[in-house]
Amino acid sequence: MYLDKLATSLVSAGRSKKFGLGSVNTVIQRASSLVFDSVKDKKIATANRANSELFYGRRGTLTHFSLQEAMVELEGGVGCALYPCGAAAVSNAILSFVVAGDHILMTGGAYEPTQDFCNIILNDMNVTTTYYEPTIGADIRHLVKKNTKLLFLESPSSITMEVPDIPAMVKAARAINPEIIVMIDNTWAAGVLFKALEHDIDISIQAGTKYIVGHSDAMLGTAVSNARCWERLRERSYLMGQMVDADTAYMAARGLRTMGIRLKQHEANSIAVANWLSGRPEVERVNHPALPSCKGHEFYKRDFKGCNGLFSFILKQRLSDAQLEQYLDNFEHFSMAYSWGGYESLILANQPEELNEIRPSGKVDFEGTLVRVHIGLENVDDLVKDLDAGFGRIAE
Repeated sequence: MYLDKLATSLVSAGRSKKFGLGSVNTVIQRASSLVFDSVKDKKIATANRANSELFYGRRGTLTHFSLQEAMVELEGGVGCALYPCGAAAVSNAILSFVVAGDHILMTGGAYEPTQDFCNIILNDMNVTTTYYEPTIGADIRHLVKKNTKLLFLESPSSITMEVPDIPAMVKAARAINPEIIVMIDNTWAAGVLFKALEHDIDISIQAGTKYIVGHSDAMLGTAVSNARCWERLRERSYLMGQMVDADTAYMAARGLRTMGIRLKQHEANSIAVANWLSGRPEVERVNHPALPSCKGHEFYKRDFKGCNGLFSFILKQRLSDAQLEQYLDNFEHFSMAYSWGGYESLILANQPEELNEIRPSGKVDFEGTLVRVHIGLENVDDLVKDLDAGFGRIAE
């Protein structure tokens, strides 16, 4: 299994002695001002301020450098920018490369705040956005314009979980415009289950809030870049004031040490629950990339090295408001909350008309209520019993 092979890297990445100063974990170095012992030292620090040299707190401390080094090793880039949340990573990565008059291609299955950023902030900047169907594949070439600066991917899609044919899309877009910048929201893969930069993608973005931190108690965004885009991403993000506090960087680095074993359990638990749901008479379809019922399952099998705990399923009926409240308000082990990636199980639901409002490139192909779950680290039998009781509540 891939995560078994990755286990040593997850434990050791970013843990060189210069970051630990004798301790097992990286030190937490909180600092704004960093003192220079001489004019010569100040000149050296200034010249190397972008290369993990202590210069000023906003450029980073040993704590930040350790996490950045780990992310670069794990995702195979040359540099990693840190942000206070995943949404900041997405928006500032895009802002680092677009100017007024540019055009970008954005997946119609994107995380809703990403769409809002395009529709409001970019629109005000005279940067236009074309949304494409997540399953478009090589036909993306028909949407590339002379002023298309950027192609933004997300795999799988938010909520509906379609897995796009990323290699076909990147190849087709670059055939029309070899200089196009390609970015991906790679959060679902935790940056390691899909190695974005190995698929000719320039920048791999994550909400480290999810599986990197892993305990639902810190916000973080990361963007790992290849050599072509790193200097611009680094400097533009710095100029826009992007950074993260040392304590959060420490928690993220510590989270990496157990991420592999957590992902393995999330994967096993979610597949077990997804298979159980597939046999339920109340369920129309299970949108789990590891199952054949999910759109793009063949691309998942080809491109991904595993899965996690997040997926959705569609009920055969559209629940009434009263049924939905009865269903969601009474779970024992599933909590209602935004986000995912922690050790706990979560559940939310969307009506098809709600999803149509946030799918600018096309309508959904179902009429029943969609339920999104994050399967945590609890006992699978307990989770199944909880879901079974939920079906009983809506059958009454």
